[in-house]
Amino acid sequence: MEGKGLIFNVQRFSIHDGPGIRTAVFFKGCPLRCPWCSNPESQEARIEMTWDRKKCISCGTCLNACGRDAIHMVEQKLIVFDSKRCNACMMCKEVCPTGAISFEGYYRTAHEIMEIVMKDEPFYAESGGGITLTGGEVLAQPVFAGELLTLAKSKGIHTAMETTCYGPKDKFIGLLRNLDLLLCDIKHWNSDKHEAFTGVPLGLIQDNIRAAANYPTLQVIGRVPVIPGFNYTPHDAARLSETILQLGISKVHLLRYHSFGEGKYELLGRKYEMDGTSQIHRDDPLFEEYSDIFRKSGLEVS
Repeated sequence: MEGKGLIFNVQRFSIHDGPGIRTAVFFKGCPLRCPWCSNPESQEARIEMTWDRKKCISCGTCLNACGRDAIHMVEQKLIVFDSKRCNACMMCKEVCPTGAISFEGYYRTAHEIMEIVMKDEPFYAESGGGITLTGGEVLAQPVFAGELLTLAKSKGIHTAMETTCYGPKDKFIGLLRNLDLLLCDIKHWNSDKHEAFTGVPLGLIQDNIRAAANYPTLQVIGRVPVIPGFNYTPHDAARLSETILQLGISKVHLLRYHSFGEGKYELLGRKYEMDGTSQIHRDDPLFEEYSDIFRKSGLEVS
């Protein structure tokens, strides 16, 4: 029996995360906990309930529908969810009259995903596009990822993977044989600071990137999330440039910090740790200086 993977979105007609028109498959579950993450619904490797308090009318219908005592009302107006008790039966969603309750995450087989992907095959051929596996973290579900990449290559579809590169090295290398493009996150040059902010050290990540950079026929592009208070100084730019070149990478994407995902944290009942942090605009003088440091090091920057 074919196994299933846990995803939270399949986005068609994407023009990011690889060349041409693409279908992006978002894996659910990630071992990192980056405070700037714009997809917090991607972090937990389970189906999660979300609650939109703006839509909620405090009618209490969801309380009566829940058979696991996972929903409580405080002062007759605030709904509180206990994620440890919730088994994602979704009965609360079914009875909610205003659509205030929803769920993130669902299981699909690789063949079910490919049925969606292949609907846009003519656009891939015309634009040089294809499929991109992203997340969350793809390496958290290596078997499912391998099945998707194998199916895509068997149909002649360009394949890309956006990843933190944090995962078992053997599983990581096993995915490369059916991969055309690797978009690897490179968040910091200092392992201690990387671990303090994301929860994991750099050792395994850099080992995997080196292996990928030496893999024949595979294009590897580094992606640096540029985050105030974390890696947004000229010194960081210089050290990151040095690190990226040492890893064997010649091209890098600089991803400016934004807070577009902030509202998702409230829906999940979580605190947004980056609250109050200013977004980085393209014409920010510091960002121009920051980018120039990467270019002057010899890296191709976009």
